[in-house]
Amino acid sequence: MNWYLFGAIALIVFFVALFFISFVHNRKTPPPKGCEHIKIEEENCMACNVEGCNIREKFEYDKLKEELKKSDKNKGE
Repeated sequence: MNWYLFGAIALIVFFVALFFISFVHNRKTPPPKGCEHIKIEEENCMACNVEGCNIREKFEYDKLKEELKKSDKNKGE
């Protein structure tokens, strides 16, 4: 019985380690040649309904940041 528990724990640890290693390597992978300077237009990005997308969150963050700057300028006047 103890071997089954040890095997299950070892398998879980293996898969978690595999996930983190692949995640780190994916982050470090450079974009393909010719794709380094591709810009995503906001209109095309907002047409997608994936809410957990990092690109979409960045666009929304930038909009919020601009609105805060505008409101700070209006308060200062």
